[in-house]
Amino acid sequence: MGILEVKDVGKRFGGLKALSDVNLSVAENTCHAIIGPNGAGKSTLLNCLVGKLIPDTGSVMFQGQSVLGRSPHEINQMGISRVFQTPEIFGDLTVFENMMIPLFAKRDGAYRLHAIESVMNEKSLIEEAEKMLEEVNMLDKRHMHSASMSRGDKRRLEMAMCLVQSPKLLLLDEPTAGMARADTNNTIDLLKQIKDERDITIAIIEHDMHVVFSLADRITVLAQGTPLVEDAPENIKGHPKVQEAYLGEAH
Repeated sequence: MGILEVKDVGKRFGGLKALSDVNLSVAENTCHAIIGPNGAGKSTLLNCLVGKLIPDTGSVMFQGQSVLGRSPHEINQMGISRVFQTPEIFGDLTVFENMMIPLFAKRDGAYRLHAIESVMNEKSLIEEAEKMLEEVNMLDKRHMHSASMSRGDKRRLEMAMCLVQSPKLLLLDEPTAGMARADTNNTIDLLKQIKDERDITIAIIEHDMHVVFSLADRITVLAQGTPLVEDAPENIKGHPKVQEAYLGEAH
């Protein structure tokens, strides 16, 4: 049994079938990619995993516990963190101030932006924030306002904000979208480092096949809301069903 088990999940929006009989098992300490053409149901599935949507049918289990009916905050507390397509950071705060927000939430159980000033001088939290920023090579940017950073650095900061909460499962929704190739390659290197050095499982939705084949141990291909193929990367590239349903090319 995987750390994440999706069984017979279905979701409709009115007359539109977004997901149908989706079964997915994500093995612990692996990187599992979910790919497919636009409209395949990838984002709908991800939203079901993090509490933003409730499936009409089926179950989603994380470490043997159902995530259904739980709020996104409760799911985060279970050990699941999500990185969105658009980096969700506070642009009017510095990099270091952004890092203190999840640390405060980890300790006190809630995000309270107005209370950050009260913990900015707490030595233990400062040390933890600095250690995490050093791990993602951003310690030298701790005093920068995040609004002025590149998209790649914003993504790196958002990942640091997730990782400092010590998640067991990191869900990535198009983490390299809108990035220049250099930033994309830096993000790949960071994710490889995270995967190698941490006790963490990664599930990723990504259109860039260079990213997918650089990171994934296992790939699930969705088409019209239903899993089409699940296999190792080397068997996905030339699979005739994949070539028919998905137009991306590894490069």
